[in-house]
Amino acid sequence: MDLAEKIFNAGVVGAGGAGFPAHVKAKAEVEFMIANGAECEPLLHKDFELMVHYAEEIVTGMNLMIENTKAKKGFFGIKSKNTLAISAVEKVFLNGRIELCQLGDFYPSGDEYELVYEATKRLIPPHGIPLDVGAVVNNVETLYNISNAAKDIPVTEKFVCITGKVKTPSTFFAPIGTTYGELLEHCGGTAISDYGIFVGGVMMGRLTFDLNEVVTKTTTGLIILPKDHYLIKRMNRTIDSMNRIGRSACDQCSYCTEFCPRYLLGYDVQPHKVMRSLEFSQTGEAVWNQYADLCCLCGLCSLYACPEDLYPREACDQSKSELKNKGITYNQVKPVKVHPIKEGRRVPLKQLMKKLDLTKFNVATPFNNNSPNPDNVKIMLKQHVGVPAAPVVDVGDVVKKGSLIGKVDPANLGANIHSSISGKVTEINSEYILIE
Repeated sequence: MDLAEKIFNAGVVGAGGAGFPAHVKAKAEVEFMIANGAECEPLLHKDFELMVHYAEEIVTGMNLMIENTKAKKGFFGIKSKNTLAISAVEKVFLNGRIELCQLGDFYPSGDEYELVYEATKRLIPPHGIPLDVGAVVNNVETLYNISNAAKDIPVTEKFVCITGKVKTPSTFFAPIGTTYGELLEHCGGTAISDYGIFVGGVMMGRLTFDLNEVVTKTTTGLIILPKDHYLIKRMNRTIDSMNRIGRSACDQCSYCTEFCPRYLLGYDVQPHKVMRSLEFSQTGEAVWNQYADLCCLCGLCSLYACPEDLYPREACDQSKSELKNKGITYNQVKPVKVHPIKEGRRVPLKQLMKKLDLTKFNVATPFNNNSPNPDNVKIMLKQHVGVPAAPVVDVGDVVKKGSLIGKVDPANLGANIHSSISGKVTEINSEYILIE
């Protein structure tokens, strides 16, 4: 059985948040294999802890991918400030095929387009993927899971970082299907009673107040902030409210565009023009929405650049959806060329946290070797890009941890799912399988 098949059988997907089935990348032939350990979301430190404590497994997964993709060289993207992680991974660089790609402490240094450029100096074509310039990129936790898959160990746990206003901020493995409430209990509970939860980060994540939501293969962490925090109030507005504010207050200053990381790399992303779509009829929207098509939704335009505190990222998100629904793809005519002032417009993470009033929440989240032990888990059938997994168990079946419970036809894009605990299947529907 080859590596790609083992990865497929183990249900490995992009663990950094994207959820793309990893077996597809393992089938490619490339020049460069790139490990993404940049981790630039404010407050989250799960990749750092994973690199410090599981460097050997991560580098093993990287070497397996280098061999399988016939890559000539590997680059390990990591921020130069993370000296403990650098020391850990360098100790297991054994064959000379992997080179450190040290990154500055800027946001968003982990964007694939940015990381590929920093490592190889190649620019991915508009609407392209790293494969188009001879590269494959995997998050470090994905590589950890690939090393397990080679040993026939499926993905049943997620490495998560729980931070903010919790009593014991920490990072640990949690069974997939564990509720957010149980994650918080594992950290000693919250330090406040009235709070919101950012899932996956304050920049590219989402806001929820539901403790019954569950961990999936793409859950990177939870950030607990007071309900009266600026970010909670801001993100808790409705889309209609965001659009109304933008329509009334945007003065077309273009700061959102001037600080856009994709624009500075040479892609025709212009959020200030997308904001014009809020002012015009459906006909006008078709003109301005195109400038959102290459946006990576990093959130810098909304949360850092805009002096009016508006929502250009959200406008871009809506525009991308509208273009997709209409089957429209923006074709960038001008060549991709890095902006001459790109380096001068990088946004330091410390400055971003200061702007967002997050500095006081930026604490260590040390690795806790103990995991939550839930009595039941709700395992979603779709935790990945592609089609949902189809149940291969019935209500009443007894399963063991690691048992296959949902399968995807290898001809389709998707990922298998496995039981994260031993127990009995008590419910199956179109969205999840419940095991007690």
